[in-house]
Amino acid sequence: MFDYRKCFDEYCMDENLDLKLSFDMPPGYEEANGTFDPASRTVYIHAERLCEAPDYEKAFFMFHELRHASQYLRPERFSEEIRRSLAYVIMYDGTCYKLVDGEYLECKLDGGEEVFTALYLGQPYEADANQFAYEQVRKAYGDSEGLRELYRFCRPCHPVTPEQYDSVFSMIDEKIKSCNP
Repeated sequence: MFDYRKCFDEYCMDENLDLKLSFDMPPGYEEANGTFDPASRTVYIHAERLCEAPDYEKAFFMFHELRHASQYLRPERFSEEIRRSLAYVIMYDGTCYKLVDGEYLECKLDGGEEVFTALYLGQPYEADANQFAYEQVRKAYGDSEGLRELYRFCRPCHPVTPEQYDSVFSMIDEKIKSCNP
């Protein structure tokens, strides 16, 4: 049986991070498997939702969120592309957020769910967290078809280029500016 607390504590010790772990998902994240809140330094894992999942899947989501903690709290360890992307959140429905002075400002972009799903999954910080989780779980549990399928599911069907992200981030910036003069 996967031990969330042990995995969490070992990662925090190895990375010298002071984090909290919660199994009570914050409002708006009831359908998510996990999330990280940089303001409270809390990793949230929806253990109840994952209770029937295999251990490799539980570990995958734990390592994914722990990687986000490192990205936000130790940004100097990551590429400029990842650091820049941390300010932007792109949701499946085109709802987007930009972190400005510690506050997330919201806007909505036009486009289909397929486009925004690819943008969400391909965001540099998401791609990095998924790759890290895959590598850590593969080390701990070995490679399996289930793990490979989970990793494939967490990647965009079509790669999104850095230039495409530049364009989307510019659109978000413009929308945010026009809504918050």
